[in-house]
Amino acid sequence: PAERVKSGSMDTVLFFGFAGAYTALLIWAVALATRHGWATPANLPLLVLAGLVYDNLIIASGRYIGEGPLLEALSHGRFWLHAFLTPLLVIWSWHAVRRAGVRWAARRWAALAAVLITAALIAFELITVTASLHLAARVEYGVLSYSDSAPPPGPPPMVLVVAAALIFAGFVLWRRQRWIWLLVGAVLMAVGSGVPLPLESGAVTNLFELVLLVSVLATKAWQDAAELRGPTA
Repeated sequence: PAERVKSGSMDTVLFFGFAGAYTALLIWAVALATRHGWATPANLPLLVLAGLVYDNLIIASGRYIGEGPLLEALSHGRFWLHAFLTPLLVIWSWHAVRRAGVRWAARRWAALAAVLITAALIAFELITVTASLHLAARVEYGVLSYSDSAPPPGPPPMVLVVAAALIFAGFVLWRRQRWIWLLVGAVLMAVGSGVPLPLESGAVTNLFELVLLVSVLATKAWQDAAELRGPTA
């Protein structure tokens, strides 16, 4: 039976709200890709957004699906998508730096390094987390979900590396293109995820992840527009 932590229903509304917000961002991302081209690493956030829509929908729908094999199987999908899709933001970060006109980022070794780091993060997450995942039902603030029965202590190394890549890219874009919002979004996500909030909710901290993805997509849109205006000075 599910472990019950807190009761309530507001978190269900919040998770549905997050799913709706990510769906809106996904539609925006598709519109940008249609307008500016699909065959580019700049569109990798599309995949991340699709995974987040799925993630939040499954969490929000848990109490309606009910405890059992179906919800457990759907929840396994959340972890697999996280393992495969979240590291793609490392490649996106490198490409954003390249689009800012940084010379070393245009070299072949930089692209290869970004791909290898991404592949290593995916492999690490699959080996250390996903492959040995044991899910347990849990009811927290009215939300029924399946989560790791023995989560590792501290923040996941994969997430830390991805956050570092985004913060680095944000800093470069701020210095190079005077665009500060990627850095703001990445720092807020890193700080917000690491600081416990005195709130009766398990969903509110996910707001920082939404802020990050808004800043990522806004950065993509801004760089698309900057390329149409002409090369960076």
